[in-house]
Amino acid sequence: MSNIVSQNSTGPNPDYIKNLFNSISASYDRTNTFITMGLHQSWRKKLIELSDAQPGDKVLDCATGTGDFAIAFKQILGPKSLVIGSDFCEGMLDQAKIKSNQLKLDVQFEQADVLNLQYEDNSFDVVSIGYGIRNVADTKKGIQEMVRVLKPGGRLLILETGSNQSSLLKPFISVYFKLVVPMIGALSSGNKKAYQYLNQSSLKFPCGLEFIDLMNSTDQFSHLGFKKLLGGASFIYKGIKR
Repeated sequence: MSNIVSQNSTGPNPDYIKNLFNSISASYDRTNTFITMGLHQSWRKKLIELSDAQPGDKVLDCATGTGDFAIAFKQILGPKSLVIGSDFCEGMLDQAKIKSNQLKLDVQFEQADVLNLQYEDNSFDVVSIGYGIRNVADTKKGIQEMVRVLKPGGRLLILETGSNQSSLLKPFISVYFKLVVPMIGALSSGNKKAYQYLNQSSLKFPCGLEFIDLMNSTDQFSHLGFKKLLGGASFIYKGIKR
């Protein structure tokens, strides 16, 4: 596990994460659609709806991957809004740029680390991160950094897995993540180990009220809430900056 866990925190090693996502970048969209059975598209729309983003808003999507959230924000908010998608993985950003160019959308894709964003304080109306916060080496610091670049009253939206949540669906979700997800990942991307890691990281990551407590510990929000998806398979968290 020494190559997976960061030496400076309890989170994953950044170099391991970067190499992992570079290795699956070309097949990531196809595999994600198979794994979520297409539900990620409706969950993405729900997150954007909960963000209360309006035309003219400035939006930052962190750990943007292949750019789906940034592209969706731009499609909905239109040309008056500045939308930036940031990621520290070059391979994923390459895929994001190809998609936005094909759609003729003016989305800015930039290399950036969630733990050290290059943007000024109080810059954005909305900051989002989808299935990325659990891959950050220091979760709390990542949240604090995303809040730093939010304007007062700005909204932080986080979509993340919740496979350790207690619910009637927990046994099915656990089996799906443990057995089915790595199999789909192997067939679609040829990289079973990458999707075994994604399963393991999901099982260990806090969710629901436990994650809300973590967000609250930053002492930077005036309001916090969450929405459970598919019985706790995933969660959307929303925090409003003081």
